[in-house]
Amino acid sequence: MAEQDAPEKRGRLSRPLVLGTAVALVDREGLAALTMRRLAAELGVESMALYRYTPGKEALLDGLVEAYFDEINARLRAGAGRGPQEGGWRAELRRISRAFAATAHAHPEILPLIATRPLSVPVARRPASVLELTEHILAVLGQAGFDDAGALTVYRTFVAWNLGCLLVDKRQVVDNPNEPDPVLRLGLHRLPASEYPRLRALVPRFADFDDEAELLSGLDSLLDRMPEPPLDGFYGSDAS
Repeated sequence: MAEQDAPEKRGRLSRPLVLGTAVALVDREGLAALTMRRLAAELGVESMALYRYTPGKEALLDGLVEAYFDEINARLRAGAGRGPQEGGWRAELRRISRAFAATAHAHPEILPLIATRPLSVPVARRPASVLELTEHILAVLGQAGFDDAGALTVYRTFVAWNLGCLLVDKRQVVDNPNEPDPVLRLGLHRLPASEYPRLRALVPRFADFDDEAELLSGLDSLLDRMPEPPLDGFYGSDAS
């Protein structure tokens, strides 16, 4: 019966379906649960049926990055009609940061891949969704009047801050999420107060801070230190 059902199910497969199912599996059970065999079982097909859409585990991990940036781009397109008519390039970078943060919160298990997988892939071979967002950011900076060197400086600063801030997330400090007692939930009993007084004092603040507000506040501080373009041509005025 399984062999009879497989051809029909393979006919319904597509790369978006395969990657979407992989994302859902990782969201539920973490990256360790993702194998070609397990993904095939989730889709109700034999493992070999997946190789038309992703040739192996490494390509599947790159596919998660592709799907992640597809979601960021979809969030940006959905909000394009309400895009920044005022505020110029800074407002657009803030909008991109919000889309990045929302996607990170939706798929926290995939976020570490976003920081590591692109490093192993040359720019020209990265997924189209990654290139689309990169091109958009560089276009925003170019339209604002930055020269090539200035645009790259702001771009690198922007990407590094977003990744760094979201990777050092408040979820990192939770030791037992099901424990109602704050001391036990954060694992503070594991840290001798005499040896780690500042860490003991600050870990609760790590757990309670507004990570999106922190992301945007830090971004504003960094952009304040960037050289201004000679003429902001992006969405008109740069006043906010």
